[in-house]
Amino acid sequence: MLDFGFDKLALIGAVALVFIGPEKLPRVARTVGTLLGKAQRYVADVKAEVNRSIELEELQKMKTQFETAARDVEQTVRETVDSTEQAVQGTLRELSGESSSSYGSSGYEPPPPVYRHPRKNWRLKRGATPLWYKQHNGVRRHTQSGAARVARFRPPSRTV
Repeated sequence: MLDFGFDKLALIGAVALVFIGPEKLPRVARTVGTLLGKAQRYVADVKAEVNRSIELEELQKMKTQFETAARDVEQTVRETVDSTEQAVQGTLRELSGESSSSYGSSGYEPPPPVYRHPRKNWRLKRGATPLWYKQHNGVRRHTQSGAARVARFRPPSRTV
């Protein structure tokens, strides 16, 4: 980078004063200042973009590391579950061989129970709520039209 000391800046200012003139020097100095400011902002934006891209690459590396670690954990858990399931199946086979006489000689096993939804009736549940509780909590019991609602909440008219 260029190294400008005080003496070099003073020399540049004196030469600019001679060649540009005292009338145009403030306008030129303002223009040079704005151009330098724009250049500094541009350099700062480029640095920020480079830093963002570096951080993005690091985050992508971390993401791949976490994904591989998660796959490894999933694989070990799956292997453990499979080995445990095989051990349980082996034990069940041994037990079913000993107790096959309880189901008969054909080896028939009853089917597993089927899930049935409890079919709760929300109207019945809502109707079981006491009236005093509904009134206390402001539960609507009857529907009102828009006009009835406006008439209900309209402030009383003052007739003098």
